[in-house]
Amino acid sequence: MRKTFFIIIFFVLLCNSAIVLAQTEPEEIKLDSDKFQDYFYESLLQKGIENYDKAIVALENCLTIKPNDATIYFEIGKNQLALKDYRNAYFSFEKATQIDSKNKWFWVGMYDVNYKTNDYNQAIITINKLIEFDPKYKEDLVSLYMNSRQFDKALALINELNDSIGKTEKREFYKSQILSEGKYQNAEIANLISQINKNPKEESNYLTLIHLYTVGNQEEKANEIEKKLEVEIPTSIWAQASAFKNYLDKNDAPKAINTMNNVLASSKIDSKIKHRMLNEFLIYVNKNPQYSADLEKAISFFDTDKEVNVSKEIGKYYYNKKQWERAIYYFEQDLKKNSSPDIETNLLLIEAYIETKKPEFAARKATEMIEIFPSQPQFYYYSGKSNNQLKQFKNAKEILEMGLDYLVDDIPLEINFNNQLSEAYNGLGDIKNKEKYLMKANQLLKKQ
Repeated sequence: MRKTFFIIIFFVLLCNSAIVLAQTEPEEIKLDSDKFQDYFYESLLQKGIENYDKAIVALENCLTIKPNDATIYFEIGKNQLALKDYRNAYFSFEKATQIDSKNKWFWVGMYDVNYKTNDYNQAIITINKLIEFDPKYKEDLVSLYMNSRQFDKALALINELNDSIGKTEKREFYKSQILSEGKYQNAEIANLISQINKNPKEESNYLTLIHLYTVGNQEEKANEIEKKLEVEIPTSIWAQASAFKNYLDKNDAPKAINTMNNVLASSKIDSKIKHRMLNEFLIYVNKNPQYSADLEKAISFFDTDKEVNVSKEIGKYYYNKKQWERAIYYFEQDLKKNSSPDIETNLLLIEAYIETKKPEFAARKATEMIEIFPSQPQFYYYSGKSNNQLKQFKNAKEILEMGLDYLVDDIPLEINFNNQLSEAYNGLGDIKNKEKYLMKANQLLKKQ
């Protein structure tokens, strides 16, 4: 009985071994392996010649042999991405990460699809996974926060990276974009004050804070930071900008001028600060004209300034103070620098010529402007007025009558036209028309 039992057991084990041996036949294993390699190399060949569809078919044949091979899903995803089949590409890359979550490049594939499809929110999720592999991906995260308009998170991450690895031009550009929206400025100001307290020798923090206060029209606070900078970093160009006003107040012109020239030549200083400095020096020169040449040199630093026409503004400063000769000088300088004629500058210049009893200059300039701006009545008026002063009454009459055709809804100017026409006819000995235009001027005066 025991012998019969052992014989049965032997045959059972023998049969099972035969089955196992049949399932793991070395020739069949080698055959599958060869087929897998053939399909895989075929996929690489087809991908190399941009037959992405055929490459995918070859890779799918690989999956029939190794259904859970993460690398094959990854390769399928790359071919689908090349075909711009973004939905399936994302699925393939995601499948690869599910099989092997520790391979960085599988996550990179998902991120590539997110980026191509502008799916910034999903990209943020993916990039946070990639940051676990390499913190350098935090730079990408900043861009993603910017693209998805999550400016608070972007600003916090920018400050974190600035502290840990230093500033970059790209991040500083992003930061300036964020801070252009006022609601983020208070948080940044608080951060900068904290940074200054931690590291009082880091100049850039002062400069950024001064800039924020300046653009926010908080001049007193900007001045306070400038003074603090002057104490902590006396060699800073911004410290010199702060010291400039003190030199002027002490009437130490040589030091003030030297400091001003250094600051105006610096690319680090905000243009608004430079304009403020020039304005302070202009006021000083008005009381101390012996430094006019230094003012000229200072103005030359603004020749390429596209925001403010400095020569014109200084001309207007002297014009308002009725310092006509100085006004004329700067208006003429402005017109020499600018190829395109400016109506306002030319009108102010003509008025200054008339005020300085230079009617021949006024007449010449007004005639030039009539040729360029034939529909501007002010130039006809000044041409007529200056011709009257030159006693060229016939020219004055003709020009004034021509200019009246362009006059629309400007009663003060119309009164001036009629007064000058009255004067022109008086010079011509035509008393009737003299009285006619004088009466018109008086009637218009009563309507005002």
